[in-house]
Amino acid sequence: MRRGRLSLAGQAFALQLIVLTLMVAVGAVLAVLDARHHSDVTTTREVRDVAVSVAEAPSTLSAVYSTDPTGRLQPVTERIRNATGMDFIVVMAPDRTRYTHTNPDMIGKPFSGNIDRALSGETFTETFTGTLGPSIRAVTPVYDGGRVVALVSAGVTRAKIGDQVATQLPLIIGVAAAGLVLSGSGSFLLSRRLRRQTHGLAPDELRAMYEQHDAVLHSIHEGLVVFGIAGERAEVVNDEARRLLELPDGEVRRGDLPTSMQQMSWGVVRDEMHVTGDRILLVNQDIVTWEGRPIGTVMTIRDHTELRAVMGELDSVRSFAESLHAQAHEAANRLHTVITMVELGRPQEAVEFATSELRLSQALIDRLLDAVGSPALAALLLGKVNQAAERGIELTITEETALDSIEPLSPQETVTLVGNLIDNAIDAAAESSSGWVEVTVRHRDIPEAVSAEDHSALYVRVADSGPGMSEETFARASQRGYSTKADHHGLGLALVHRLVARHGGTIRTELHPESAVTVTIPRKDTP
Repeated sequence: MRRGRLSLAGQAFALQLIVLTLMVAVGAVLAVLDARHHSDVTTTREVRDVAVSVAEAPSTLSAVYSTDPTGRLQPVTERIRNATGMDFIVVMAPDRTRYTHTNPDMIGKPFSGNIDRALSGETFTETFTGTLGPSIRAVTPVYDGGRVVALVSAGVTRAKIGDQVATQLPLIIGVAAAGLVLSGSGSFLLSRRLRRQTHGLAPDELRAMYEQHDAVLHSIHEGLVVFGIAGERAEVVNDEARRLLELPDGEVRRGDLPTSMQQMSWGVVRDEMHVTGDRILLVNQDIVTWEGRPIGTVMTIRDHTELRAVMGELDSVRSFAESLHAQAHEAANRLHTVITMVELGRPQEAVEFATSELRLSQALIDRLLDAVGSPALAALLLGKVNQAAERGIELTITEETALDSIEPLSPQETVTLVGNLIDNAIDAAAESSSGWVEVTVRHRDIPEAVSAEDHSALYVRVADSGPGMSEETFARASQRGYSTKADHHGLGLALVHRLVARHGGTIRTELHPESAVTVTIPRKDTP
């Protein structure tokens, strides 16, 4: 994050703190106003009750008719005032003349304020500025047989009400401060969590990162799958990954990946080949860390289908070239032998030696070219015969091998299918002292019940002297990454399984009477 720029978490915390402070301040003001209003309501009720109680007291009426009303009423009203917390209790004549007052100097002087409603028999309360300042007071009549003979007023000054409210301010302020501290602490913890989730980035940096992230995801030509720390749900899946892995729209879980990729380790993976139904994929995986702790994995996927096909053809050509080189070397040895025999004066034996070797090699070449309609397959078989011979293994092309075409396979697919099966068989046979491999490639009739359209199939059988594989081991070998050989990448049988499945064929393993793998691929009728 660049200096001088608040992160999203910092901005959120500052905004929340300002809003919380304003809300607490407004709440405190409202609480003070409510307390003041409550005090006003309570005071209004109290002054009314005190005024009515004094007016209804029999001693008040008798004192009014006495020769000294002030002398009899002043001590009583002062005791009541002190007991009830009133600021003044005034008993007056209907002409406003005061009989009592908190300030004795005001006795005998006229009462200030409205008394008309009381003279008419109504008890009322009002806020009025009198001799003691602004106050809430009540005025009520004193009756004698239904006739108003005096009035009583009781009141509390606004200053005293303010003092009562002021006593509540520490509590209100304390509650407001505690609320602000608690809410601020919660906001701070929330901002820390937000900071961890946004990695301390500012809003414009997050926006730029999202725009760049989205543009990159849709523009790169590699598949990208990002898993979180839990590793089960994909956080990011770009369009190329969905295409290569044939993933559904919406949420993607690890269980949606191809089987071999589900079994990948959580750690670092480099250039690992995986075979899906239609593709050969090169997969890399890295651990993503933040501040030294792992937060997930990022998986990149590249399509190597065409490259692997070209490499397979190149391997076949290279194998054939190596075979020709070996044959040339062997031919040179035979030629030296023939020359030496002639020099030793045995021309007849030299002719017989040369022609016998030539007849054997030419016979195999002629038979394969006549029996196999594909030059690529014939060349592959010849090359594998010599390759096996170099490893001390006898590779035999059975007399049953015969086919006019390799349909429905292409030459490249045929090389992949037969070449991988023979390579696996040679590797297995090499484990025995007198290894051998037997190859059969021909057409084979299919029962009508299988399909009305498929009347025959391309049949490939490769047997060897090796120990063979059980059904369980064979099924595992069809997955990328599994191999019975420590130095093998385990792609051979996986490629074969993919090819067979694509053409709707079958592949199975046999252990008796000998180890063998058979493949059957239906051929469609040509219109």
